[in-house]
Amino acid sequence: MYKNNKLSKNPLVTIITVVLNGSENLEETINSIINQTYKDFEYIVIDGGSTDGTLEIIKRYEFAIDYWVSESDNGISDAFNKGVELSSGTYINFQGNGDGFYSDDVLERVFSNINPEIDILIGCRVNRTDKYGKSLYISKYFKYFNKRSLMFKMSLSHQGIFTHKEYFEKYGLFDINNKYCMDYEHLLRSYHEFPKVITKNIILANWREDGLGCNKELEIFEEYDKIKRDNKISSDSFLSIIKYWTLFKYYIKKVKYV
Repeated sequence: MYKNNKLSKNPLVTIITVVLNGSENLEETINSIINQTYKDFEYIVIDGGSTDGTLEIIKRYEFAIDYWVSESDNGISDAFNKGVELSSGTYINFQGNGDGFYSDDVLERVFSNINPEIDILIGCRVNRTDKYGKSLYISKYFKYFNKRSLMFKMSLSHQGIFTHKEYFEKYGLFDINNKYCMDYEHLLRSYHEFPKVITKNIILANWREDGLGCNKELEIFEEYDKIKRDNKISSDSFLSIIKYWTLFKYYIKKVKYV
């Protein structure tokens, strides 16, 4: 946890966890964060008013949590925004309930050679797991990030990305009208002047598949299409091609596994 070490040359990192009735996995997430060997970080937990024992877990670890709050909100985007507004870090990362860092030294490895003056986005790999924590796949490493990949999907998982505070100052907070893809829309705002992404061949975090978007592929595709058009990342005709090609692949895959 951040110890207010004014002599440290490391950038301060803010880790934000948002949770609602997540007592089953929250403790695992918390421990993955507070046990990091990199100590220049602060930890913020935003709870949406849980009633299932989540608060008892948060209180058990409040010695290692810099700030937490439990109150009703307007969804995940609203909770994210509360965390960002409370943050003091140069970089911000989100680890949802059930997610968490892959190993205790990942922050130290990521920030061993980062320049906060010029490095705006830092992208790492993630370990996609099922709801029981079993690994399904590990995202690929790309030495260079191509922003065109964002035309098709959210190609930078928010569990695996560190966003400089300056990005939020320039492009604002998350849009609370987006239910599933608020992180994707936030990146698309900068599409036409996209900052360089520093990619790290490091498995940063676990990404559990039991989140809000689980089994909501069609709803996510619709939100994808809307936010791409809202941010005018390409022509409407080309975005329509992408939309229907995505749906075609989805249904082919469904038929294949029936």
